[in-house]
Amino acid sequence: MADPETGVLAARARALAVLRIRGTALAVALLPAAVAVVLIVGGATGHIGGPGASWGGWPAVRWTVSGLAVAVLLLTALVATVVARARPALSPSVPIAEKSAPDLYRLVRDLADRLEVPPPSAIALTPDCDSWLEDRTHRAHAPPHHDPSPSSAPSSSSEEPHPAHRARREPEAPVLVIGSPFLWWMRVAELRALLAPVVAGTGPSAHPDIAAARRFIRGLDAAVAVAARARSGPRRLALRLVGQVARLLLRACRDHATIMERGVAAAASERAQGVDYGLRIVAQEQVGLAYAGWDRLLTRVALPAWRMGRWPSRLDAGVVSALTELSRRDRLAEGFASRLGERPACDLLEEPGDIDRAASLLAARLFHGGPAEPGPDWSPVGWNQYPQEVVDRKWRLEAARLHRVLDDLSPSSQLGSSRGDPYPTGLSTTDTATAAATAPTPGTTPAPGTAPTASTPAGTSTPTATTDPAPAPTTAHTTARQPATRPLSYAHTSARTPAGHHPGTHHPTDHPPATLPTTEPCPPPTGPTLARVIDRLARDHHTGDLVAARLGAEVEREEREEAARHAARGTSAHDTAAGVAWGDGLAEGGLPLVPLQPPRTGRELLADHVTAMVCCAAVDTAGAAPGLDWLDGPALLIDGTRRSDLGRPVLSLVDDGDAEPLRGWLTTVGVRPEKPVRLV
Repeated sequence: MADPETGVLAARARALAVLRIRGTALAVALLPAAVAVVLIVGGATGHIGGPGASWGGWPAVRWTVSGLAVAVLLLTALVATVVARARPALSPSVPIAEKSAPDLYRLVRDLADRLEVPPPSAIALTPDCDSWLEDRTHRAHAPPHHDPSPSSAPSSSSEEPHPAHRARREPEAPVLVIGSPFLWWMRVAELRALLAPVVAGTGPSAHPDIAAARRFIRGLDAAVAVAARARSGPRRLALRLVGQVARLLLRACRDHATIMERGVAAAASERAQGVDYGLRIVAQEQVGLAYAGWDRLLTRVALPAWRMGRWPSRLDAGVVSALTELSRRDRLAEGFASRLGERPACDLLEEPGDIDRAASLLAARLFHGGPAEPGPDWSPVGWNQYPQEVVDRKWRLEAARLHRVLDDLSPSSQLGSSRGDPYPTGLSTTDTATAAATAPTPGTTPAPGTAPTASTPAGTSTPTATTDPAPAPTTAHTTARQPATRPLSYAHTSARTPAGHHPGTHHPTDHPPATLPTTEPCPPPTGPTLARVIDRLARDHHTGDLVAARLGAEVEREEREEAARHAARGTSAHDTAAGVAWGDGLAEGGLPLVPLQPPRTGRELLADHVTAMVCCAAVDTAGAAPGLDWLDGPALLIDGTRRSDLGRPVLSLVDDGDAEPLRGWLTTVGVRPEKPVRLV
């Protein structure tokens, strides 16, 4: 086993190299001033450019160098001011006061005593599967002077000065940031073994040279962020120059800083070898498992709720359910759930529910860009209410959006798309209603109960080359339509699926069902139906492209409006009030910092909306129920069992225009597509 001091010495050598670069930059900045001083003093004493000098250009040189020295000194002062005042960026986290987790603080301090290193100054939680030490000794990150809480000072702090004052006299230990999923999934012994190499890093961090080098690099990084956020005007020009100088210094320090951090990590790892080494191997396996469950929980379960303005308030508790379900399904995770009988690490918190709620809200802000505090359009939701308040509402909102897009599509758009026109032109509202009342839809047969026209005989469809379709005969069906000034709506058109039609049974178009009257039209549907969606998408493959494009535009518009509302409400002041620190360059205009998924394509949106429509029909007509799958998110439950075979029939309809697989699935489940569904 290598000596931990070896890594510390290597890190200190690189830290001194970083400090030498800082000293060299300062010397270069002071060099013109030194030369100017020499020239001015030499001219005043007569040693340079005196009365007997052979060359008379010394005054011009003296003024030129003095002007250059003043400009360089001003630039140096500007760079130093920006570097000193810029707030280094901090990882978004929820601070944990000592009174809120005395057992956790006691565990960390005992661990630091075993490792013979200084204990961390504070503990914070972050909604991520990682743990690290973070330097928060900058005066902008110090707690306010008026904070009377005892958690802002370590134990036995009644006789010590405030930390903000103490930080000016002695270096303060870094803050221990722990991933919140670890506290709920890991056991106490596993958490202690996992934190051992992290806490051991406080030893090298306390070295003055390493701490000074880190502060210098973090200050340069913050200065670059400030320069990047500068607005137009003279201030932007000055800050851009500061940013270029800071980037130059960062490039010069990059290699030394990288090797310095590697040395610190190596020293911490070597020091932690003797503390729970065997248990740490098991804990590392739990890290990978927790990361997998956390990722699935965020992308499949939390993201749909966030998009609807709801945020699950018990995300960390949901990790346990998700990983338990994973261990049940995956043989590679077998045996991990048996650990649940041991004491969980979240028992180290006095109020785990409140901490989970704060971490869940921060996760929504970090990964989705939500507001910093709850509101009317940003409310929490519990896992018990998730199926009804998120899953069911999500399906009905998407089904309503799909029908709204179908309503907006005019017959001319359908004709243009069937002819291959990539940019079909839609009619106005009046023209749309008039066209719907006077012409049959191309590619379909007349509705049962209407006589075929001369140009549209029974059993045939209107050719795409026809420009003027023949008018439909005047029957009770056509005269009963709404006035032409009303917009085209599914509630005022004839049903494309007869009332006696059952999925899976196909009637030839030239032989209408004998049970239907031939003189009376079918009653129009009283609401949106799944049959309408299937018929529109199966009739023409280009219709799916048009609907997908309009769905993408609609979703993008709604997301922009939501982002504008969140930006108006979620200010950095709310984050500061909640104790969440960001630093310069992160809080404004940069949310979400870590988007979970790339934007969905039009085809993916169309498949999601068709699936939502099918689920709504199943819930309303087949007795199905919305459910929650911890690994896959919203689920359709039929007779209490999740149906996971809906994706392939929907993709067959969306991608290929083939509706038979979906109709067969509906028949098997017992869904009646001709029945109207309830929308939001």
